[in-house]
Amino acid sequence: MQTRGLNLSSTIKTMKKGCIIIPCYNEANNIARVVDEVWPYAEDLEILVVNDASTDQTSLAARKTLKATVIDLPANLGVGGAVQTGMKFADTRGRSLAIKLDGDGQHPPEAIQSLLKPLYEDTADIVVGSRFLADNSGFKSSWLRRIGIKFFEKLALFLTGQRFTDATSGFRAYNRKAIEFMARNYPTFDYPEPEELVIATKHGLRVKEIPVTMRERLSGESTISSTMSVYFMLKVTLAMIFIYLRTSQQIRN
Repeated sequence: MQTRGLNLSSTIKTMKKGCIIIPCYNEANNIARVVDEVWPYAEDLEILVVNDASTDQTSLAARKTLKATVIDLPANLGVGGAVQTGMKFADTRGRSLAIKLDGDGQHPPEAIQSLLKPLYEDTADIVVGSRFLADNSGFKSSWLRRIGIKFFEKLALFLTGQRFTDATSGFRAYNRKAIEFMARNYPTFDYPEPEELVIATKHGLRVKEIPVTMRERLSGESTISSTMSVYFMLKVTLAMIFIYLRTSQQIRN
């Protein structure tokens, strides 16, 4: 009976067609609730929490839910490194799709199926949830950050020829083609989302935005304070330009 149980457990894991990647750093107060909220929408999706060397009890809180696989990084890699870890996980396990959402509760799990729809319809390789295509009822962030988002919209349009209304959104879905590419080439950067759009479109991945009503984070503060916003904009701007200038030989297909 014990052997049959182990075989059944293995079979269930292989039946998972995708995973929900939740990169997080010091989200002990939020991560359990995020996992619990995502759980009803993850029937055939494995929930993967990538703990980016948090200094609080994030890992323990995620494990106590008994609903998530948890990877604890030995050193803080930043958002880009944590997300790439999740992409490598999805790639090596042959997952056909992946969803990325933040561990602070801003991304509504009920929108996961809407995010996946263009992948099922084969009209996109990457789908981005945009708060600026939705109605005005959702959380739009501070005015200073909205200025930065508008700037990245213009810069991304210049570099890619495509308009992205919410270039910094971390609520995204990926098909198998995008997973394979991002597992090798995801920007290992503090704030990689705008850079990801440039590298994706440059190498022929179809990116589509859909409207999503965002929420405020459950608790705590964003790692991007008002005083850090200008530094953030300069750093991301340079990263977007550098990735645009990289040759195809420097990108691993």
